[in-house]
Amino acid sequence: MNFYQRLQLETEQERKQLWQHTPLIGRAFNGDISLDEYVAYLAQAYHHVKHTTPFLMATGARVPMEQEWLRTAIAEYIEEEVGHQEWILNDIAACGFDKEKVRHARPNFSTELWIAYAYDTINRVNPLGFFGSVQVLEGTSIQMADSAAERIQQSLGLPDQAFTYLRSHGALDQEHICFFESLMNRITDAGDQEQIIHSARCFYQLYRNILMEVDAGQALSWAA
Repeated sequence: MNFYQRLQLETEQERKQLWQHTPLIGRAFNGDISLDEYVAYLAQAYHHVKHTTPFLMATGARVPMEQEWLRTAIAEYIEEEVGHQEWILNDIAACGFDKEKVRHARPNFSTELWIAYAYDTINRVNPLGFFGSVQVLEGTSIQMADSAAERIQQSLGLPDQAFTYLRSHGALDQEHICFFESLMNRITDAGDQEQIIHSARCFYQLYRNILMEVDAGQALSWAA
């Protein structure tokens, strides 16, 4: 069993908890979420996605010299991720909401915890722990992107311009997962492997908390 397979196996319980016990995900696949809920979801995505490039830069800066190959891979990730938070804001505007209010709003508490945990892991514990969040977000977006976006769009009657983030990430993350798998299989240090598994488990729970905290009332103040 290679390390990527082990990572999948040892985070299976947390992944099932996310998919089977997060009502918003189930309703999204059924097209049963309101416009306010969709915008609330996008708003929280904006607040954590805008940190992706800083996360990656901080991770790359702390990678030891003997893992220079990984720093190079992180640089490739950065090129792919720069500016994606603006896609989300444009989706919010296409939904008829004020994207500048979202830009300057505070994230929900669960989103703040995700951000804080990521920075703390990178800076205090082990920078490779950040790859636990890659495991969660890219795997989740592939499964949600096209099918959930189509159901939500049909239900809410929104234009294609309101689904740039979901749909583009579905295509991008198919490629990213292959890249991620190859990177994980090059990580041989037992301590690094344990940290990535532990962080992935934590990030699954944190992401579930973010989605559980999204509800219609949180988006109403951002309406244009």
